[in-house]
Amino acid sequence: MTGTLTIAGLGPGNEALITPEVAAALAAATDIVGYAPYVTRVPPRAGLTLHPSDNRVELQRAADALRLASEGGHVVVVSSGDPGVFAMASAVFEALEDAPQWHDLPIRVLPGVTAMLAAAASAGAPLGHDFCAINLSDNLKPWALIEKRLRLAAEADFAIAMYNPRSASRPDGFGRALEILREAGCDERIMIFARSVSTPGQRIETVELRDARPEMADMRTLVIVGNSATRRVGRWVYAPRWVR
Repeated sequence: MTGTLTIAGLGPGNEALITPEVAAALAAATDIVGYAPYVTRVPPRAGLTLHPSDNRVELQRAADALRLASEGGHVVVVSSGDPGVFAMASAVFEALEDAPQWHDLPIRVLPGVTAMLAAAASAGAPLGHDFCAINLSDNLKPWALIEKRLRLAAEADFAIAMYNPRSASRPDGFGRALEILREAGCDERIMIFARSVSTPGQRIETVELRDARPEMADMRTLVIVGNSATRRVGRWVYAPRWVR
């Protein structure tokens, strides 16, 4: 096989946050495969074919990328943030499981700056101690599992980064997530709502969980719930490095 497959993260939105390694892969690519809004972040040029697709066809997108690479293309599958965090890297390897003819294909996964890390940096250092990330979308897992993980994360006193908090198709899930955290005694925890992080439209809002409302979040919002020791210093929020 003469082709290659690279799975790359484009970062949270600001072009300055695309790593040099990813930029080099994009410059060498013959094909860009991905969800349409992410593909449009790659400038067209001679010798480059763009393959945009819908958001819910991840496995088909991954299979198409593997096929293009097996045919000799230098294919880059793009995701926002990091491709291994709720993104396309897992989908590619899932598709690869059922395609032994492509197991020897040269594949690289190139990391990117996640929305979670960009949001944390914009707010200060709320992930400075132990934390977890939970995707609130129930498209690929049951809501009961999301509830269980939220309860256990609150009980363990993790800071929690929440992806995909609230969409038009599931407007009630984030409100239920807030209820679960309140039931777990997290009313006084600091919450950060980071919308369109690293872009000109960035908005950072910080409230105590007791004052959070479901409509404060949408699909462009990354939500961080601090642990019980998280505190404010001026306009910044941080998690102390020590535990008592």
